[in-house]
Amino acid sequence: MFDSKPPRLQTLSFSCKPSKTLRFHPQITKQPRFPTLITHTSSSDPSSDPDPEPKPTPVSITDEWGEKAEPEYLKDADSDPPRNDDEWGEQFVAAGNGTAAAPSTSSAVDVEKDRRNEDLKRCLVDTVYGTEFGYQATPEIRAEVLELVNQLEAVNPTPAPVDATGVLDGKWVLVYTAFSELLPLLAAGATPLLKVKSISQTIDSSNLSIVNSTTLSSPFATFSFSTSATFEVRTPSRIQVEFKEGTLQPPEINSNIDLPGNVDLFGQKISLSPVQQSLNPLQEAAANIGRTISGQPPLTVPIPGNQASSWLLITYLDEDLRISRGDGGLFVLAKEGSPLLEL
Repeated sequence: MFDSKPPRLQTLSFSCKPSKTLRFHPQITKQPRFPTLITHTSSSDPSSDPDPEPKPTPVSITDEWGEKAEPEYLKDADSDPPRNDDEWGEQFVAAGNGTAAAPSTSSAVDVEKDRRNEDLKRCLVDTVYGTEFGYQATPEIRAEVLELVNQLEAVNPTPAPVDATGVLDGKWVLVYTAFSELLPLLAAGATPLLKVKSISQTIDSSNLSIVNSTTLSSPFATFSFSTSATFEVRTPSRIQVEFKEGTLQPPEINSNIDLPGNVDLFGQKISLSPVQQSLNPLQEAAANIGRTISGQPPLTVPIPGNQASSWLLITYLDEDLRISRGDGGLFVLAKEGSPLLEL
């Protein structure tokens, strides 16, 4: 029923015979490595060589169009091979392990990060402008400030601000605060005849000291007072502050009393022109009083122990801006001389 012989399958034969147009001399295989790049010449008599090798026949290659083509390795045989080039012509830098390393993009990322930080800082300072250090800020502005502060704290460029003494030390000018204990002072500065001119903090890490200074101005005089403290480093971002004493500087009496034309009091505008006219004869007396007071020493007052301790957490620090939190309060300060203070 079944034939024991398997049926013969028709075979497909492939010719391995090379094309006639590609002719390689059989003696090429006897030459040293890279026969076309290294040529040995001898000035000795050829008859002294018992078995001189014949010169290899030049390789002839014909391309698909039937034209003669020169092998790639014969082109520019005397020139050095290109370096730091890949097959797409891109330039790469050789890595230490001999492999090709792609160009680094870290510098571009750093530039973009710095630009974003600058935009956030400028936006924060512009938002608090005209709020009288935050005292007159609306709930909407406070919410926007808190959002900007959170974004800056997330990209803090100084993870250990207490250790960065070169950046931390110096005079810092307050631009915004949500500290409740400063509200009475800021409220007094909102009156028509008294303004909070500046609030600043000077840090000296070499002496572990802090000085908080406040200046109030009025048409009659300028008042300055300060509190001095020492601090201890608790963590790379937190310090413990101990206030020692307060100092009241003698007021600087203005020689020329210049009242505003009118003031807004309880929703009504009141003219101060009559008051200004009555004060004109007293200008010389005010100048004499000012010269007398300016020669007096400052008044120093010790701070009670129950109000002498506090802590400060620095959550953002760079060359221009510092954000701190302490005892439930938020402080945004700009370094003296920073472009952020130029409005």
